[in-house]
Formats: sequence, C-alpha cells, structure tokens
Amino acid sequence: MICRLFVAREVSCFWCPGTKGHDGTASIHEGVRRMRFSDLLDRTEAKKLTQEAASELLGISVRTFQRWADRFEAEGDDGLIDLRMGRRSPRRAPAEELERMLGLFRDKYTDFTVKHFHEQMQKRHGYLLGYTVTKLALQAGLVRKAPKRSAHRKKRPRRPPPGMLLHQDGSRHVWIEGLPAMDLIVTMDDATSEIYSMLLVEEEGTASTFQSLGEVIGEHGLFCALYTDRGSHYFYTPKAGEKVSRTQQTQVGRALSHLGIEHIAAYSPQARGRSERVFSTLQGRLPKDLRLAGINTVQAANVWLKAHYIAEHNAAFAIKAEQPGTAFVADKHEAWREALCVIEERTVGNDNTIAWSGRRPQLPESRLRPHFVKALVRVHAYPDGTASVFLGPHRLATFAADGHQISPDAPEPGSVLGAVKDKPLRARKRASLTAPARAAVQLARVGTEKRASSRTKKPTRRANPQAISLA
Repeated sequence: MICRLFVAREVSCFWCPGTKGHDGTASIHEGVRRMRFSDLLDRTEAKKLTQEAASELLGISVRTFQRWADRFEAEGDDGLIDLRMGRRSPRRAPAEELERMLGLFRDKYTDFTVKHFHEQMQKRHGYLLGYTVTKLALQAGLVRKAPKRSAHRKKRPRRPPPGMLLHQDGSRHVWIEGLPAMDLIVTMDDATSEIYSMLLVEEEGTASTFQSLGEVIGEHGLFCALYTDRGSHYFYTPKAGEKVSRTQQTQVGRALSHLGIEHIAAYSPQARGRSERVFSTLQGRLPKDLRLAGINTVQAANVWLKAHYIAEHNAAFAIKAEQPGTAFVADKHEAWREALCVIEERTVGNDNTIAWSGRRPQLPESRLRPHFVKALVRVHAYPDGTASVFLGPHRLATFAADGHQISPDAPEPGSVLGAVKDKPLRARKRASLTAPARAAVQLARVGTEKRASSRTKKPTRRANPQAISLA
C-alpha cells in the first residue's frame, strides 16, 4: 500500500504538478497506467506473460495492448500520452448557462430537490440542459447526494386494471406557507398510481371522505375495493391495536357496503407503501408549487389542485396499467349521492319539527299526510352542508346549512303567482303558464271562487198551476 501511494504521488508530481480536482485525478490514473504498461510489456517480451494476461491486468483489449506496444516502440513514453488530456469536449455544457442555473438555484430554489428544480427550470426559465449535468453541477457543493437506500423489499403486485383497488389516505403537513398544518386527502389508483382526487381540509373525517369519494365516483364510476388505514371515521375498533369490527360499521363503512365496494383495512404503514411514497413526493413538491402559484387560501388551493396540479402530477408519475380497460362501472341512477352522506333517524316533534345540528327545521305541508308528528324520519346530511328529510322513499324537505328550507325543483311560494297577477287580465288569460305556475294558481284559487249556482242553490219548487188559475 505504501509503494502504491508513493508511486501515485510521484506520478502526480511528474505528470501533472499543481493540478487539482477532476483533471488532476485523471492525470494520476494516466501516469499509473503508463508505468504498469511498461512493466507488463517487459514481462511479455521476456515470455513471462502473455499479451492476453497483460491486457486483462490493464483492463484493455489485446488489440489496444498491441497498439500501445507499437507506439511505445516507435515514440517511447511520448507515444503513450493521451491526446485527450487537457482538451475541452465540444459537447461540454456552456459555462454561462451553468452559472445562470446555479444562480437561480441559490436565489430562488434552495429548498427544491434536483429533479423538481430541473422541471421548474425547463417550465419557467427556458432551460435546455439535461438532468444529469444539472445534478452533477449542483452536487459539486450546493446539494448533498441522496443517501443509499436500504435492502430491497418485494412490493405487493399491483392490481391489473384501473378501478379494482383505490387507496385513500390523509397527511398532515404545512401545505400553504403562512397557514397552520392541515390534512391533505388523496385518493389514488393502485394499478397506475394515478391520483383521482386531492382535497385540503382542516381535519380529516367523514365529510372529507365522502366528498373525495363523491368526486371519484361522479367522474369515473363505482370501483371494486377501497384500501385505507384504521381511522375512527373508517372503522370501528373494539380494542386499540386489534382487528376492526366487521359487524359495527361507521358511516363510511355503511356507505361503501351500500354501494357494493369492499373496504380493506391496513394494519401497518408498510402496507400503505404506495400512499406513503406519494405523500413523500407531495410534501417535497406541493408547498413549493403552491408558493410559486401565489396561492394562500384553502379555497383557492382546492380549486388549483383540481384544475392544474392533479393532471401535471399524473403526467409525471403515473404509470401504465398492466392490463388495458377499466374496472369502473357507471352509476346510471347516481345512487352514490344518497349513499355518501351521514344518515341518522329522528322523531318528528309535536310542533312538526326535527332536531338537527342545533336547530329545529320545520317540515312543510305535504300531500302524504297533514303532519308528521311522532313519525320516524331519516335525515341525510350531505358533504356540502345541506340536509334532506326522508319518510321512506319520499323526500319531505331539503334544508341549507343554516336551517333555511330550499327546494331547487319548485319556485318560491307566491313568486310565479305574483308575476302573473301583475299582468292585465286579458294578458293573464292569454299567458301560457308552466306546470309549477298552473299549480300555484290553482292552489291560490281554492276557497276563493263561488261554486256554480246549480250546485249551491236548492232547486225551487214549481208553482201549482191550479193555484195560479184560481188566483
């Protein structure tokens, strides 16, 4: 070892005195190679070693060893000089472009990964150099090399077509600079790692789960199975750390069972490896992209995620499915709208109201019965804050989040009738009313017009003709 170090030091001083860095290292290796070649050439000429063995020791081909031998015999040591030493490659990256790249990284992108930084340079700054040269330039002093990964673990095979298995999980992180940590709910496909829904909420729960699943089913259709953790809004666990209950269902479990979707519980973080890796990528990229887009509110972030980010992420990270086609099934009757909601039962009070969310909304009149006092009704609370009251299959009323009754299918009471009454009599008679307007007019006329005289007056007795004649 001492001899080798001494030889390397001597060669460094002889062949490239004062050189440093990559070029100096290359000169050292070149000098050592020449000295080894000279020794091996003497041994081959003395018949102590074959050319094949000598070339193998040098790591070159037999033909290269023969060419070196011819050049050494003709020119001596000068024939072994590598003419490429000290010559600049014509394909070398322009120094000005590298300096511009390094300056932008120091000024604006110091917290970006190399891959993310290279994508933003191409997207925003017209950068044309490749990823490898960018990585090597940054690793020269601005970026640390990524640590080596642990031993390889065999991954669970992906489901062949999309729609067979979906993953849903949440990650708490500071996604928007200047705001506290929030939960990002992501729903993705197991076959392709394609993200179908991203939703930023203050806290993960039943409402966020229903909203995310509604976005997926409304756009793609019903799927086969959902893979989640054992959060309390997903599963009921009788004893912490043990298996989930298969008899007691949460609102999410009830909804998935109603739609025929299998619900699979994960019992370790490693089981949710695909979701964990996606969140690792999102935590490194998404806050920076939101900052570059100038987004600082949750509402704007959710709009931007759906309109821009999901497509860009899938284009960069989604893979091709093992099999063509899809396992999604269209829900033609949109049963998911009444399934993906919180459903509870209530008993109607003596004043024809129900207790819901700290309020007592009044049930309106119905053609089914005069009132619903003591009746057992169902309340469907939807993710958008509205709620509907059902008696069997009949929807009795729909209420906004503030308790105000809304009915999107019918006009406000008296609105159509008032518009008609404002017209002159003849115009009113000629006006062709819509079905709701006709119903409103008929409802308003009940009890206001007199019945026909033939029906309201008793028939008069005929006068006796004999009496008349006598008179």
